[in-house]
Amino acid sequence: MLIRSALQNCLATVLVAAAAHVQAQSGAPVYRCPGPPVLYTDALSAKEAAAQGCRTIEGTPITVMQTSKPRPASSGSAAAPSAASAGSEAQRVEPGQQRSRDGERRRVLETELREAEERLAAAQRELASNSERRGDERNYQRYLDRMLELKANVSRQESDVQALKREISKLP
Repeated sequence: MLIRSALQNCLATVLVAAAAHVQAQSGAPVYRCPGPPVLYTDALSAKEAAAQGCRTIEGTPITVMQTSKPRPASSGSAAAPSAASAGSEAQRVEPGQQRSRDGERRRVLETELREAEERLAAAQRELASNSERRGDERNYQRYLDRMLELKANVSRQESDVQALKREISKLP
């Protein structure tokens, strides 16, 4: 994964340098096109570039960054396989231990769900009991703001309960 990332960085650096070189030599505009692999090209017409969402980098300073070179896989080849297999063995969890972890997680989530449902019920009771306008709310906007805050609290609590139920349903 690290090698792949380093190679992608190197490739991007080479493309930027090549685009700058082509721009300097040909005078044609160089475009930066968005996408998972960002593309630098001068082979598009202005209409094609606009259709693809590309932007010209003419006059824009281009920075070329050098990345560290990835270590070759051949160096230390005897130690590499044993280290990789030891790492994968250390990451494996026995099925019994995984079941106990899943059970603990389910218990924690169910406890949080009960507490969230209690908070939701309290928020709903508060909204129902405080729905009338109070004496200190001569300005109607204050009443509306208070009601909006109470409704937002109920909505937040409802979304918390739904999220916890989704998490519990994902458990094995």
